[in-house]
Amino acid sequence: MGLLVIAPFVAVARIGGQRTPPREEESGDGYDAAVRRLRAIVRTPAVWSVAFVVITVGVGALVVLAVGDFGLPEGTAPLLLNAVYGLVGLLITGFVFLGAYFGTRGRGLGNAHGIAAGSFAAGLVFLVLIVVTLLT
Repeated sequence: MGLLVIAPFVAVARIGGQRTPPREEESGDGYDAAVRRLRAIVRTPAVWSVAFVVITVGVGALVVLAVGDFGLPEGTAPLLLNAVYGLVGLLITGFVFLGAYFGTRGRGLGNAHGIAAGSFAAGLVFLVLIVVTLLT
């Protein structure tokens, strides 16, 4: 089982080539212009900083709301806490998927290879979750 876990990452690491970005083609299409604008926005560090602060404050507010005594109906607090657990789990799984995807793409492989590596890594996260659930 250890070899099955390590083998895809070793295979991706051995490729070693760097992907060359596709050249920018100027076109008058509105879709291409919107994609270029969105890429410029996403690559801005300020956007990532603001998103991190919003997510952190949102999760913190949900936790405080779930464990505090704010006069919520009786069944709402456990529901909010479960929503926080789910949200944090999805964030961690998303980061693992995207890390494996971009790691694979950065080594010169295509989209399908990146999605396969990301899916495998996300599957490992779910496998760890099942093991922890069975042990506790």
